[in-house]
Amino acid sequence: MQKNKQELFNEIDGHLLNDDKPSQYLKTLLDEDLFKNEYPFTMLSRLTSIEQSPKHHPEGNVWNHTMLVVDNAAQVKEMSKDPRVFMWAALLHDIGKATTTKLRKGRITSYDHDKEGEKLAVSFLECFGEDKDFIYKVSKMVRWHMQVLFVTNNLPFKDIESMKSQVDVKEIGLLGFCDRMGRKMEQDARKEIENMERFIEYCSR
Repeated sequence: MQKNKQELFNEIDGHLLNDDKPSQYLKTLLDEDLFKNEYPFTMLSRLTSIEQSPKHHPEGNVWNHTMLVVDNAAQVKEMSKDPRVFMWAALLHDIGKATTTKLRKGRITSYDHDKEGEKLAVSFLECFGEDKDFIYKVSKMVRWHMQVLFVTNNLPFKDIESMKSQVDVKEIGLLGFCDRMGRKMEQDARKEIENMERFIEYCSR
């Protein structure tokens, strides 16, 4: 019997919360017509066609990156104050790249994908009758997930006060850590942990 949209959402929810590697289940969805062709799941399935800078993301497209981030998030979700919000934020964190990715002067860029992703996360979750508080928390995690990079590199895009008014900096730090580790590169986990801790300390002043 074919699943409906709500049933598929509930399945995804269960795997995000209970699997050590949710990507193993999520990858099977690419063969399902409902996931490939029906809104709002197309917000996720279309990430398979969105390429990224090979310099920063040798793992390839945004879908590949998202799968790595989700698996990293699953390993640390017990450190989160709200694992369900955290895991959905990990899954949706880069959906804004689908509409912001462009080739500029030979470089693949996704400027403002965090801001666009916030809107798309709201649209996605509203389709499944989730309560407003949950939608707000997930979408704000998506909105601010780039702040770890912006703050630790002292970039002009950082906006600490606005971020702190909407999310817990420790939650953003943890998501940012998973984001950084979700790349097929020679990763120094200790360095990324130090970056996360430095970000949290700086933003908590």
